[in-house]
Amino acid sequence: MGQNTGDSDIVLSSGVRTPFGDFGKSLREVPLATLGVHAVKACLARAGLDAARVDHLVWGNTAPVDHESLFMSRKVALAAGLPEDSAALGVVRACGSGSQAIVSAAQQIMTGHGEIAVAAGGENFSRVPYLAHAMRWGAQRGPAELVDGLDYIYRCPFTKELMGDTAETLAERFGHAREAMDDWGFMSQQRAGAAMASGFLARQIVPVEVPDGRRGTRLFEHDEFPRPQVTREKLATLKPAFRHDGQGRVTAGNSSGVTDGAAALLVAGRRAAERAGIPAQARFVDWAVVGVAPEIMGAGPVPAIRKLLQRTRLTVADIDYWEINEAFAVVNLHAERELGIPRDRTNLYGGGISIGHPPGATGLRMTITAMHHLADSGGRYAVISMCLGSGMGMATLIENLQR
Repeated sequence: MGQNTGDSDIVLSSGVRTPFGDFGKSLREVPLATLGVHAVKACLARAGLDAARVDHLVWGNTAPVDHESLFMSRKVALAAGLPEDSAALGVVRACGSGSQAIVSAAQQIMTGHGEIAVAAGGENFSRVPYLAHAMRWGAQRGPAELVDGLDYIYRCPFTKELMGDTAETLAERFGHAREAMDDWGFMSQQRAGAAMASGFLARQIVPVEVPDGRRGTRLFEHDEFPRPQVTREKLATLKPAFRHDGQGRVTAGNSSGVTDGAAALLVAGRRAAERAGIPAQARFVDWAVVGVAPEIMGAGPVPAIRKLLQRTRLTVADIDYWEINEAFAVVNLHAERELGIPRDRTNLYGGGISIGHPPGATGLRMTITAMHHLADSGGRYAVISMCLGSGMGMATLIENLQR
């Protein structure tokens, strides 16, 4: 066996993302590879790093789209200027695919298979095709059914329920009220609005040129999904989106938005970062992934965070900031109640409900947000966590190096 010459001290730097586009709006004509390349190039430029120094790119994605599809990691890598002898890897871990891109990039370095990597990922749900399964072998005459490819993304492979139905089960089983879920949704929108107004979100966004009808193109600069003008009263009037028996609690206002976008983050061994002049902004400390019952997949962050804290010998009180993905508001309410996570240290800049949730980019966006918050506040540790469709939870821990 070869000798492990890897660097176990992993640093993160120069994270960026595109604006997130609302479903079917500004990014629907932009190929996913274009978004990925844009994010990776901007990440390298922010670090002042020649793409030739990067030896690995890991790409997180859940919905294959466009012709590149399964080859997206390699397409993005070479089109962004990485050398031909660099390696590329695509990863899928449901809603944690962006975080898994970071983990897998770190693993390459820790095991001595690379020194500098880019963790990237994204989705363009607006470009997911409809599928005609019968066309290849059986549709000889008559109508053929088209299946929405997004149904593969949003439906549990075990219960065959939509993910929103599993959120309803979590809310019912653990007694989370509709009013509390709407309160969280309203808070998310308000926080995102404030983060947009203050320029906090603009610090992580690299605008992208998008088609603009007869006018050619325009610069798409800001997240398209946030609705900070929505009122609490309006949220209360929304009908349940998944259960229509009079008992539903999950609505469009307390669920994550369907959005498009890409993100990228440099992952490097500390020694290699020093040699290359990469600004070491945060240290990637550890991660944990656990399974939960698929029908309550939204409970996943709780055991994942518990395992991560146990592995690192930390407590909830030791964590200065939390980013827990707002797949549904009930996910955050459940983690808050079960773990005692303080709301004034969680998702301070909005989340999946307000900014949106493209799974390949979400974990990266959350990590970048946590890095910026720690740098601004002088805090030491942040935890990034999310539930995963099919019944898992994931959590990662980063440490601020800019204190």
